[in-house]
Amino acid sequence: MARLSGGHIARKRFGQHFLTDKALIEAIVDLIDPQAGETVVEIGPGLGAMTLPILARYKPLTVIELDRDLAERMRKRGDVEVIESDVLKVDFKALAAAKGAKLRVVGNLPYNISTPILFHLLDAVDDVVDQHFMLQKEVVDRMASAPGCKDYGRLSVMLQWRYSIESVLDVPPESFDPPPRVNSAIVRMVPLKTPPTVDPKLLGAVVTSAFSQRRKLLRHSLGRWLAERGYEGPFDLQRRAEEVPVSEFIALALDVAEMTKPA
Repeated sequence: MARLSGGHIARKRFGQHFLTDKALIEAIVDLIDPQAGETVVEIGPGLGAMTLPILARYKPLTVIELDRDLAERMRKRGDVEVIESDVLKVDFKALAAAKGAKLRVVGNLPYNISTPILFHLLDAVDDVVDQHFMLQKEVVDRMASAPGCKDYGRLSVMLQWRYSIESVLDVPPESFDPPPRVNSAIVRMVPLKTPPTVDPKLLGAVVTSAFSQRRKLLRHSLGRWLAERGYEGPFDLQRRAEEVPVSEFIALALDVAEMTKPA
C-alpha cells in the first residue's frame, strides 16, 4: 500500500488511485466547467485532487465517499456536504429531489466497480444534466464504441440508449499515485433529450442474450431467446451482435413487448 501526502494509505479494496498531475487536473475541471446555480456531485473525492479546484470556481459541492478517513477529512473543511456511503447505495433520484435540481455528476470512479456504478446511475438519468468520469480507457472505449467495432457490446448499447457518450481526454498511469496498471480516460455522458421509451429490463434481456455468444451468429443466442417467447418477426438473426445498431436493439425490444402484451 502506498502512503500518500498527509499519511493516508491508498486502499486496494477501494480501488484507490489518486490523481496528482496538477496541469491535467485543471484541464479536467475546465472540461467540467462548473457554473453558478448548478448542483455538482463528486463521487470518490479521495484527497481532493479535483474537489479543491472545483471549489475554487464553484460552491456548494456535495461529495460521496466510502472511505471514512477521507470522508472525515472532507467533513473538516466545512464547505463541502459529505455523504459517507457506498455510491451503489446512494439514491440519486432522491438526492436530486432534495436539491431541487438536476445533478452534474463527476468523479474518478473506482475501476473495480465502475460498470456497476454506471448502471446504478442509469436509473437516475432523468435527474442528471451530465456526467464526467475518469475511467479505465478500455471501459471508455467500450462505452463509446460504434457497431462493427470489437469494443461494441452490452455496455455500449445500454448506455448509448440513454446518453450521448464522448471520450474527451486520455490520462496516462503516471498521472496517479499509486499508478494503475492501465491507461485511463475522461468520458463525457450527456443524457439524450428524447430517448426512445422502452422497458429497460426487457431491453437489457434482449441485449444480454444477444452478446452471450458474441462470436456466433445471433440465431444461436438471441434467436433461441426469441423463439422461447414465440417471436416470429423480421429481425435478421444471420449476423453477430456487434453488427446490430442500438436503434435496432431498441426496435426489437419494442416489438417483443408489443407482441407479448396481454390482449
